[in-house]
Order: sequence, then C-alpha cells, then structure tokens
Amino acid sequence: RAADRERGQEGGLGGEPVTLVDAWDGAGSVFVVDAVRSGSPPGTVHRLDATDEPLPATLSAASTHTLGVGEAIELARALGRLPGRIVLYGIEAESIAAGPDLTPSVARAVDEAVERLLEELA
Repeated sequence: RAADRERGQEGGLGGEPVTLVDAWDGAGSVFVVDAVRSGSPPGTVHRLDATDEPLPATLSAASTHTLGVGEAIELARALGRLPGRIVLYGIEAESIAAGPDLTPSVARAVDEAVERLLEELA
C-alpha cells in the first residue's frame, strides 16, 4: 500500500495492532497472519475465522505489542468496525524474544501459512 511505503513500512503496517482497526475500515475480507500461543507445538498453523465469533480464549497473542491482534479484532467488533470477513492464520511461536530471526519450525510454518492462504485466495 502507498500509505505503508510513505511510513517506511513496505509490506505491512508495523507498530501497534490497534492501527489494524483503521486499516480494515471498509474492507470486505481481511486475512491476518500473526504469531500466537495456544500450547500447541511450535510451528503449528492455526486457521480461525473470527467473522462471527470471538477467537478462542485459549489462543493468546505472542507479541511484544501492547495490544495483540486478537484484541484488535475484538475491539473492531465492539466498535462495529469489523470487516465483512476476517480470518486469522496464527503461527504457534517458539520464542517471542526480540530479533530478526525465526526458529526453523516457525520459518517452515510461515511457508505453510503462505501456501494455505494463497490456496484460499485462489
């Protein structure tokens, strides 16, 4: 998006997930990929449709942000600003330590999530 390039964030919004509520405004369908923690093995890919019901309480954000993606989804729902369809691809985190590198199991899961998302969009 041009606005992302202007903010120097090619390919994503960055910052706090609460900015997603504004980004989703008027969208028909939204797909989100984020790190999660549910107790599943690291690298597990979860697909959850949050359009009609909240995300499971057992699924928590694996984030260093103040507000996680799940909370941003529920904030949008409470404000009546949820997109027509919202699907979360949650990748089970192995570590949420700051740094640029993914663990091998999570890196493989990113590839899997991308493949599944592309199949769903086709």
